[in-house]
Amino acid sequence: MKLRIKGNSIRLRLLQSEVERFAAAGQISDEIEFDAGGAAYLRYSLVTSPAAESMTARFRGNEISIVVPTLVAQQWASDDQVSLESEQPIGSGETLKILVEKDFVCIDRPDDPDREDAFPNPKVVC
Repeated sequence: MKLRIKGNSIRLRLLQSEVERFAAAGQISDEIEFDAGGAAYLRYSLVTSPAAESMTARFRGNEISIVVPTLVAQQWASDDQVSLESEQPIGSGETLKILVEKDFVCIDRPDDPDREDAFPNPKVVC
């Protein structure tokens, strides 16, 4: 799972096997460690919740969690819908933009290590 943060936006991109694991378990996580002892890390997770009314983000402790309504997540994982998008108010008229996407094969990077597990790129005509 790839994480991209820029300004007030956050994006997760999932490979095919990650979407499958997310659909089966209702959650998927990854983390980055900043020291050898493992005390400094940032975990990022995509989780489902039957109580969620919309996709939201939260930050607690060392973890960023994107919470998706269970039915929305199941539908997204099982069809050809590419992305889930939401905007979350954060105060002072500002919003946090949240995007979760299926990761496509890179057209211009044939040596991409994720190529085998990425979704077929719709821009490539076979």
